[in-house]
Amino acid sequence: MPPAEPFFDLASLAKPLVTAPLALTHLALDADRRTQLGFSEREEPLTVRQLLSHSTGLPPWLPYTGEPLAIQLRKGFPVDSHPLLRLGQVGTSTYSDLGFRLLGELLEVETGMPFAALGAQSSGLSPAPWSEAPTDIPDGPDAAAWPLAAPMTPVPPRYPNLPHDANARAGMRGHAGFGASAAQMKQALERWVQSGFPARMAVETACAEDGTHWGLGFQRVFGGVGRFGFCLKGMPSNLVGVHVLASTAMELAPPAPEPGEDPGEPTEWWMHFGFTGPALFVRPHDGLCLCLLIHRRGPSGEMLDLKQLTARRWALLRQFLG
Repeated sequence: MPPAEPFFDLASLAKPLVTAPLALTHLALDADRRTQLGFSEREEPLTVRQLLSHSTGLPPWLPYTGEPLAIQLRKGFPVDSHPLLRLGQVGTSTYSDLGFRLLGELLEVETGMPFAALGAQSSGLSPAPWSEAPTDIPDGPDAAAWPLAAPMTPVPPRYPNLPHDANARAGMRGHAGFGASAAQMKQALERWVQSGFPARMAVETACAEDGTHWGLGFQRVFGGVGRFGFCLKGMPSNLVGVHVLASTAMELAPPAPEPGEDPGEPTEWWMHFGFTGPALFVRPHDGLCLCLLIHRRGPSGEMLDLKQLTARRWALLRQFLG
């Protein structure tokens, strides 16, 4: 029998492929959700547009303890004790899992359906727990930050068929928790493109502190030296459609070019990355889409750091572009 096709934990690719399309379908972008979400003490409005563009001012991450997020924030957390535990600023994009958690909760209320079932139905991707386990990698920074912010709540246990992300394992919906094989991913992306979501999401909405631009669920690709837009300049002019590049290679990739200080000009491409390795690049005006399905496990079983992961993504992309 031929070996089974590898299965990948998509991690945060759930944000642009599951949660953002559902939000654009079912939720009003600019309605004020402060009261509904328990943020009555917040001075600024809290909207779906802000949640999608990571510009709510929420911190990047907090452990999912099951209590309402507004209550968890009022209790406080050890700010700056870990890179994930810091404050955001309203109007500036600070990448946050918490905003997509709130979107997941709003979608359940609006549709009356459990988020996992709703997401699977709309996207064609597989919600956890999975029948086939993805490549295992060690715990990430969230597991190290968890005891700092929730010392009385144990880190959720690891099981092969559950997501690597601690919050997704604990039950936080909206930001992660879906997986796919390469063939399944291609079908899901074709469906996503045909439904017109890339063009609807590619709306410059907020800027991050580093000057990059966020739309409604993904980020603009810049073309400066060492950035993925610089790599994508080698795209063949006749390339169309959806392309899924899957690799289970364990060896370390050659270093990617060091990015220069100047991010360069924004390109026609938009992107999103997943903590476990996968990456998505899409050109909204014609639907050209490249998805890298890789994992973050190194040759000795270690989790690759961000620099090594970037090198693996860069090498696979360069290989495809020839």
